[in-house]
Amino acid sequence: MTLDPKTRAQILQSIKKLVLAHHINVGGIDYGAWNQRVDGRTADLMGSHLAAFEAGVRELLAELKTSHTVFYHSLPKELPPQHTINASLRDLVRNDGHKWMFLDVFEDGPAHVAGIRPGDILEAVDGTACLPPSTPYFAIGHAHMLLVGKLGNGSQKEIVIEVPMRKGTKQRPPIVEPKSPIHAKIGSKIGLLKIPYFPGVVGMGFASALDAAVQDLKQQGCERLIVDLRGNIGGSLGFARLASYMCAGQIAIGHSITPRRLRNGYHPEALPRVPMPRSRPELLFTLARFSFRDKSVMLLTQGLGTQPFHNRIVVLVNEWTNSAAEMEANFAAENQLATIVGQKTRGNVLGAMNFRVGSGYWLRLPVFGWFTSKGRSLEGNGVDPDVLVEISADALADGQDNQMARAVDIVNGL
Repeated sequence: MTLDPKTRAQILQSIKKLVLAHHINVGGIDYGAWNQRVDGRTADLMGSHLAAFEAGVRELLAELKTSHTVFYHSLPKELPPQHTINASLRDLVRNDGHKWMFLDVFEDGPAHVAGIRPGDILEAVDGTACLPPSTPYFAIGHAHMLLVGKLGNGSQKEIVIEVPMRKGTKQRPPIVEPKSPIHAKIGSKIGLLKIPYFPGVVGMGFASALDAAVQDLKQQGCERLIVDLRGNIGGSLGFARLASYMCAGQIAIGHSITPRRLRNGYHPEALPRVPMPRSRPELLFTLARFSFRDKSVMLLTQGLGTQPFHNRIVVLVNEWTNSAAEMEANFAAENQLATIVGQKTRGNVLGAMNFRVGSGYWLRLPVFGWFTSKGRSLEGNGVDPDVLVEISADALADGQDNQMARAVDIVNGL
């Protein structure tokens, strides 16, 4: 594939227009100065190799200082591993140097199906050695040969991972969506909800699946709950349904802000207070209500009533807990509805949309800001755990999860 200078110029022009029209400026960027830098780089980008052109565009977008800001092709080769093989990686430092260790491996995802488990070591992809800090990428619709080792014993094996073909939409890039939610009874009266993703445009389907999972756990006598958000890649408003199960009434989760409202200033208490819709008719009414007005709102829980696990909830997070999952964790912490266990979250908390910019390329751009009910921005800050527990690589290699073990102790009151 090649791009002639005229096409490249059109792509850059589209990106500039979209940034000025839709970008949420939580980083205090001077758009005039940014535009000048784009114009100053344009001549070089016109004559560079395609890979250098793509890298140059991404460097310019990085100067906007926001998460969810991505330039990619409709068949991307540089999406994070969570989005393609449904697994996260950690930079593991050992006596022999840095290694990539598989951290979160989502059930039924490409990595899990191929036989990879947390604690395995990624040695190479397609014959090329993989060492931090260079992130290994996996292309949509391709098969990759991985060399995977075991920590401590030096054994290695080759594993083929098939990454399914996916197409992106305006709401979602072409990612391989993890199975979510997953639930199980894991001990005496303890229910586990594993949430790698909040799927759907507005999360109505996820809400129904979550209802069924919670009902099943309650029927099994679960009076304590562990919500595992480790590795969660974010997603839709379905997170508000999970938040609603953590409290009895309707309380504020946080507020989303449009670029215009952010520029003009606002008072959080003056924002419309809107609960997450509980049915399709409620959803249609809410959409109609805000079709011709600013869409900045204070999002409320749904008022699902008292649950048997209230005041006995633990939420697990780590450095790959992203976006909507961070909103969830912060809500639970801010209102003292759960004990947050694990490691500090990613700090990628903005609402984004995807825009076509020509020749099969897309721009993913944050178009909403998110602030907690107390007015704090999580973007670039993340959520700190109440109980810091570093994951043990040696335990993972032996099939043990020390963070989960600590969560079980806490939810049991130990």
